[in-house]
Amino acid sequence: MHFAYDETTTRLQRELTRFLDEEVYPAEPVLEAQLRAHPERWSPQPVLRDLQAAARARGLWNLFHPGEGGAGLSNLQYAPLAELSGRSLKLAPAAMNCAAPDTGNMAVLDQFGTLEQKERWLQPLLDGTIRSAFCMTEPDVASSDATNIRTSIRRDGDHYVVNGRKWWTTGAMNPEATIFIVMGKTDSDAARHRQQSQVLVPRNTPGVTVVRPLKVFGYDDRDHGGHAEVRFDDVRVPVANLIAKEGDGFAIAQARLGPGRIHHCMRAIGSAERALELMSERAVTRTTFGRALGDHGVVREWLAESRIAIEANRLLVLKAAWLMDTQGNKAAHSAIQAIKISVPRAVEQILSRAVQLFGAAGVSDDTPLAEMFASIRTMRIIDGPDEVHLSAYGKAQLTR
Repeated sequence: MHFAYDETTTRLQRELTRFLDEEVYPAEPVLEAQLRAHPERWSPQPVLRDLQAAARARGLWNLFHPGEGGAGLSNLQYAPLAELSGRSLKLAPAAMNCAAPDTGNMAVLDQFGTLEQKERWLQPLLDGTIRSAFCMTEPDVASSDATNIRTSIRRDGDHYVVNGRKWWTTGAMNPEATIFIVMGKTDSDAARHRQQSQVLVPRNTPGVTVVRPLKVFGYDDRDHGGHAEVRFDDVRVPVANLIAKEGDGFAIAQARLGPGRIHHCMRAIGSAERALELMSERAVTRTTFGRALGDHGVVREWLAESRIAIEANRLLVLKAAWLMDTQGNKAAHSAIQAIKISVPRAVEQILSRAVQLFGAAGVSDDTPLAEMFASIRTMRIIDGPDEVHLSAYGKAQLTR
């Protein structure tokens, strides 16, 4: 067993670490100040533009993307880099053009898009000149079962007509999100997993309405373009905007969400590392009852348990990445399910300990912990809730 990263990975790790230390962390308070100064703005703030230029100059652009226009990295090579970006979820992924939902949408277009779709939408996304949104979750049905969706995509001559209501559409509040990938039903009489299709809907198409922003535990994610409810009323798009074929929508979603899940888990490990660093610093600089926090047994237990959880879950994520590279995403399905279950739970607990150790400061905006906790807690719901993955993973153990 070889645990060392290859030369390409270690080189990029060093560069990304310098980027975080020299530019990203100092930019975090600048971002907050710019957001306060422009409370109605959903567009990317100037500080993000500066960081994107710096990331390009450092060769840290599109690290997630293995194809043309990307860094050409494997999942195993990208994993520790995504982890580092998770140390600053508000800025680092977007600064490197490695933020959701664009990463997943670019993967869909790269894998399933036509040449014309790639030229019109994939290339600008890779260049960072536009943003995108993915519209699957709906407010009126249990979206843990994606076959439940009610949005209709009906063919009418040379067009598809889209009608439906979506929510938690990440990035849709950002006016630069000029293209939406919408999942809906094209044939309700087909087999259960062949009823759905996906189409490309430009934001400015008549009938598209971004209804409202949605908050996560009070945070609105303005720096990432927010989360929105979106309505589609008789929205007409050319038949050429269909991705792949009618009935391929569910399969496309699964192909998209698998790598998306591992990217989320990679970044979550980075959030846990930063939280543990903050905890360790707090433990030696803060005193209670005449001694440092770190001299209390319960605090030492928190630090030890957190370190063990990080190390164990990192290895689980790396195994999943290795399986994806060597055996394919389908063969790695169970490993991806395992990390989707284990990592968010472990990191949520680590962040909860960190908040507790910081006391009142931990629930305030004076540290990144509260917002990190809010973000990580959503991971137990997005891309499939714990219960769905646990059921499927348990079933897999019965059939071995």
